[in-house]
Amino acid sequence: MGQFDEEGIARRIVAAIRARIDEGVWQPGERLPSTRSFAAEWGVSRTTVTAAYGQLVAEGYITTRPGARAEVAAGLGRDVVPAAPEPAPPRRLSAFARRLAEMPPPAPVQAFRIADFRYGDLAGRDFPVLAWRRAMTAVLLRRPDRLAYGDPQGATALRRVLAGYLWRARGIRCTAGQIIVVNGSQQALDLAARLLLDPGDRVLIENPGYLLARRAFAAAGGSAIPVPVDAEGLNTDHLPPARLAYVTPSHQFPLGGVLSAARRRALLAWARAQTAVIIEDDYDGEYRHEVAPVPALQTADPARVIYIGTLSKTLSPTLRLGYLVVPADLAPAFAEAKRVTDRHTALIEQEALALLMESGAYERHVRAIRRRNAARRAVLLDALAGLPVRVVGAATGLHLVAWLDGVPAGHEAAVIAAAAAAGVGLYPVSALYDPAAPRPEVAGLILGYAGLDPAAIRRGVAVLDQVLGR
Repeated sequence: MGQFDEEGIARRIVAAIRARIDEGVWQPGERLPSTRSFAAEWGVSRTTVTAAYGQLVAEGYITTRPGARAEVAAGLGRDVVPAAPEPAPPRRLSAFARRLAEMPPPAPVQAFRIADFRYGDLAGRDFPVLAWRRAMTAVLLRRPDRLAYGDPQGATALRRVLAGYLWRARGIRCTAGQIIVVNGSQQALDLAARLLLDPGDRVLIENPGYLLARRAFAAAGGSAIPVPVDAEGLNTDHLPPARLAYVTPSHQFPLGGVLSAARRRALLAWARAQTAVIIEDDYDGEYRHEVAPVPALQTADPARVIYIGTLSKTLSPTLRLGYLVVPADLAPAFAEAKRVTDRHTALIEQEALALLMESGAYERHVRAIRRRNAARRAVLLDALAGLPVRVVGAATGLHLVAWLDGVPAGHEAAVIAAAAAAGVGLYPVSALYDPAAPRPEVAGLILGYAGLDPAAIRRGVAVLDQVLGR
């Protein structure tokens, strides 16, 4: 019998004796069988039983003395062990925890047999497996002398190549010292909310907009002020006073508008007048289908705009890699907040991404998946062409919005339920509106297509057509 078998049996003996004591089979002061008889009963060596008894002594379940059999320790047995778990004592949670507890829980993830149009998913086959494996292998083979914690801002090599990539891809001029590597854009939002808001501070939020951004600011105690959007993005005509504004100017989420030049100027002028900070979430800035790349808002006023980027829409949301570009004077505060939160983002993945970018493989991959997703988009638009829907926001990004002509907003849930019963996942636009603000009178769906193959897209739209026909 091997060492691991003996250890496993010893653990089972310990559990069995504990159970007998807790259930009152053996009472305090009662002697346990000798190690010899217990070994014979279990068919193991006395050494194994002795080890089990030693563990029970250490836990305070039994006592031993030379020349005598082990006894059940005082204070145990069924008469003092409650028959049912006692109710949890009253908890005093922080205000932060109470705000989190008041938020609705996430919807359960479902599996749909025909198609799932959930936004944010990518096709698994689009991941650059060979290039990523080569980069990870190269990092692992370096075998450093010491395995140590890293810089909370992120690996120096990655921040350096990110600075070059952002200049080429988005026109952003920044130094490696302005970049903070984070676990996805959601952590970027959380850090920004905690560092820039005090409880009660007002935050301008696009309406409709990204739900988890709204929740990050609410969790920090911010007071969300919904601002309507249209085809030109955030409406800047009458912006109220606030400390912070959160925008998605390159591809408004979810309606897809691009913030116009006039409104960009108006928003920046508002920020200067308010001494406010703008958070620019460039969540899918790599995808342009019918328009030329729009410069990042950050390029117009780097001192007032914090830029958030992510690898979730180009590599994988499972990697949890993102980054912030912050004004130089804010970098120490963000780095310290990152260090206190989780020390730093996983270094092996950071170094692998740096190698992928240095070799040019990352940008080749982006160009390839841009073509694939453009093809998926074309299939979706062609399939929707015969339906009574009005499509918006399709010129950029990885999703579009389909307004269902003739279907009242009150029927939105019924359409989604009928599609789910037929094996298709659909998602409402209404959930992305501020609960206290007016909502559209027509039902709308946000359709993500980057995780689907063309055949699944066609079958899914065919089901939607059938549901609308009914």
